[in-house]
Amino acid sequence: MSLSPSSRGRRLVAWLALALLALAGAAWWWAIGRPVELPDAPSARIACVSYAPFRGPGETPLDPHAFVSPERIDADLRALSARFDCVRTYSQGQGLSAVPGIAARYRMKVLMGIWLGRDPRANAEQVALGIAAARAHPQVLRGVIVGNEVLLRGELSSAQIAGYLRQVRAALPASIPVSYADVWEYWLRHPELAGAVDFVTIHILPYWEDQPVPPERAIQHVEDVYAKVERAFPGKRVMIGETGWPSEGRPRREASASVVDEARYLREFLRYAASVHMPYNVIEAFDQPWKRAQEGTVGGYWGIFDAQARPKFAMQGPVVEVQRWWLGWLAGAVGAALFVLSGLRRRRWRRGRGWLALGLAGFASGCALAWQARQMSYACRDAWEWTVSVVACVAALFTALRLAGWLAGRLAGAPYKPAPAGRLRFAWLFVLALYGLLLVFDGRYRDFPLGLFELPCAGYALTAWLDERRRMPAREALFLAAWVPVLAAVAVALELGENLSTWLWFALNLLIAVPVFAAWRRARFAPVGTGTMLDGIH
Repeated sequence: MSLSPSSRGRRLVAWLALALLALAGAAWWWAIGRPVELPDAPSARIACVSYAPFRGPGETPLDPHAFVSPERIDADLRALSARFDCVRTYSQGQGLSAVPGIAARYRMKVLMGIWLGRDPRANAEQVALGIAAARAHPQVLRGVIVGNEVLLRGELSSAQIAGYLRQVRAALPASIPVSYADVWEYWLRHPELAGAVDFVTIHILPYWEDQPVPPERAIQHVEDVYAKVERAFPGKRVMIGETGWPSEGRPRREASASVVDEARYLREFLRYAASVHMPYNVIEAFDQPWKRAQEGTVGGYWGIFDAQARPKFAMQGPVVEVQRWWLGWLAGAVGAALFVLSGLRRRRWRRGRGWLALGLAGFASGCALAWQARQMSYACRDAWEWTVSVVACVAALFTALRLAGWLAGRLAGAPYKPAPAGRLRFAWLFVLALYGLLLVFDGRYRDFPLGLFELPCAGYALTAWLDERRRMPAREALFLAAWVPVLAAVAVALELGENLSTWLWFALNLLIAVPVFAAWRRARFAPVGTGTMLDGIH
């Protein structure tokens, strides 16, 4: 039976789509494995770095019973002394009071932190421990920072913070300067704190700004902010107490989190800092997995070293985002083999067209799932998150195999069978709608699982494109199909259209939603007597 021109055109479009999906997967993995030329840092040595030892599985400073042994701190500072002149700590107790004494062995300075929060009893304990440690090691201290981002968290008033600052200032010798640290905007909102400190400590994190700044413009932003704060506090020395860039996590508008962008920002910042001789501290020495519970994936990846104390990049020469990028191609090849094997029972396919269609679909699916697996390796915090993520990937693979079998049959000229839809498509629409709601109402720290949803969204779009049968979608499916692109569009709008990930998310939502309405329209306006089936969720 010869194909109509319309049918031939649809199959040609489907072939092109499969080829483009496979090529896009291969190109993405190839691109992130290319060395990126960046300006060199003036030196691999850095003036000061934030240090927190809580990087092992399950370790967190939020655990009141947590304790870090002096031996562990000694090993960390011995290693850090090769690259850093100073470390900044944030609290006392849990073993951290030993940092100044150990740092002295390696001729390092310390910006010693005293943690302040809502609990007056805990604050009093922190202040007492901090004063004792400072008096015991005055020659090691570059300064004492009383409170970190307390105003940002809204836990104390500026008057209360000033009271703690005066208490610590009165208890220490004049040779030890005292400060308070917060995001630069909060210093401008509370200039009254300047009278209680010896120097002003500001945090400038371009990625976290209310108006995120991409790494290409980040140093100019730092320069502008630093100058603004200096003008606001004439006569006070201004120190950048935190600055840095994350290596993993969701983009914020044009500010993407990547190893290349972290290297670019730190190298350019160090060049700038050296040119103006400004005091600074970089956040942070080691990745802190526990922060993912508070800030999403991105919170755990601000370290210059990873959680295993391995450097993420060098300060000179090109930087590679993913060293073993070829694993993405390998995953694509495994996917292609799996999909081809799944079609062995198809005996009536013509020539090699069916196998080619399965191979292309399998390669694209393998590359996408490898993309998702890489994201999972950074995002999943515990067995529950790993279980949910793996189950979701298995469901996506099952869906893709089922849809690819039908697609390959249509492209190979096999006898017509009804296209898969029904319950499984409804389930994916439901999950997309649920995740879309989370992105709209609680999306600041959520990643975009693009690799996972590429399989069902692209698969259902292609099957709908080739399925010429008229069938009425269920009302539930129509309802969800109406909402998923709306929610995705809101996510785009929330990022002012500047975040590429939101546009890709919007495209995936359209791919699965638009065919539902196309099927409804085709069935709704079908000529009388042509016969229309109900595509329910039962």
